[in-house]
Amino acid sequence: MHPTMPPSSEVIDAIGGLLPSLLHTLERITWVQRHLYPPLAPRLAEELAPSTDAVAGPLRAVEALVCPDELRFMRDRLVEVARQTLDLVADFVEAARSPGEPIGLYRALRRFARIQEALYPLAPALEPVSRWFLEPARRGDDALVERLRAAALRDDETRRGVLHASNERDGRGGFSLYVPEAPDGQAPMPLVVALHGGHGHGRDFLWSWLREARGRGVLVLAPTSRDRTWSIMGGEDVDAPPLQEMVESVAARYPVDRTRVLLTGMSDGATYALLCGFREGMPFTHLAPMCGVLHPILLANGDLGRARGRPVYLVHGALDWMFPRRRTDRRPCRSWSSFTAVTATAAISCGAGCGRRAGAGCSSSPPRPAIARGRSWVVRTSMPRLSRR
Repeated sequence: MHPTMPPSSEVIDAIGGLLPSLLHTLERITWVQRHLYPPLAPRLAEELAPSTDAVAGPLRAVEALVCPDELRFMRDRLVEVARQTLDLVADFVEAARSPGEPIGLYRALRRFARIQEALYPLAPALEPVSRWFLEPARRGDDALVERLRAAALRDDETRRGVLHASNERDGRGGFSLYVPEAPDGQAPMPLVVALHGGHGHGRDFLWSWLREARGRGVLVLAPTSRDRTWSIMGGEDVDAPPLQEMVESVAARYPVDRTRVLLTGMSDGATYALLCGFREGMPFTHLAPMCGVLHPILLANGDLGRARGRPVYLVHGALDWMFPRRRTDRRPCRSWSSFTAVTATAAISCGAGCGRRAGAGCSSSPPRPAIARGRSWVVRTSMPRLSRR
């Protein structure tokens, strides 16, 4: 005997009951990810633990429903996202019991990118999801939300949204790409090239920038290193030529503003962003390393000379336990006309628009407020004429 098919309104009501608690939990995970500092892990786990009951009850109600065909994809995808979210919370809470072994904390949070990837296709259909994939300050912009929804449903030949080029998580050397849905396809767009950390993957790191890019019309290219990390260990640089080819491939398909091509990275990606960004012939106009170190090769091969006139924005977490600031901090040189290393995280040109920021309360993880400020900075400064603010 088949169960009675509930009316669509009942399914929609059940989904509406799950969404608020699910999205609130995802927001708490974002907060925990930003503030991840192993000694504070038990306190962070206390912030996440109540989410289990808040999500589990509405999830059971959605799981119990038999959906009409037109709502089955939405229901099944939300169930998948909610289950993965509960697994992440459970794993993080368990790992927090041993904060002296931080690998378990990072392994739990690594699931977050997959959760966002699974949720994002529902943004055009579910307005709360669409708003969640925006910076908090822009979630109340009804006109933007409607523009994004209409653009995502537009039927034309231009591929938009989240795309992948040979970038499955079990492979290396491909890239993921975010193409803004709303722009008209004619006006040049800034391009952010975002490099993951050691043992990371571009398909995951893309989500560190998507919120900020989605509401601002910014392309995001997230490549995956050829090896377990970028070419910072000595030997041949196998990553720079593919990076250059990726940028050209994107520019051949979409209008890229060549005066605003930002190379950024996290940890090992930050170190390589400086190493690669100062190489001759690279297309990057701005650099924004986050939580990395200055590679000694730059001091030996003369590439630091190319930093003159280049805008660089430095970010380092005040609680970074991998590369503590107290080991790397340096004061600016006395003259703004010559090059100096502001921190061992990076090096900046002292004759151009430059900035530095220590992320209060941030550890060795992508600080979203700094990403938002960095995005604003790259939009307002361009090559060759630079703002000196």
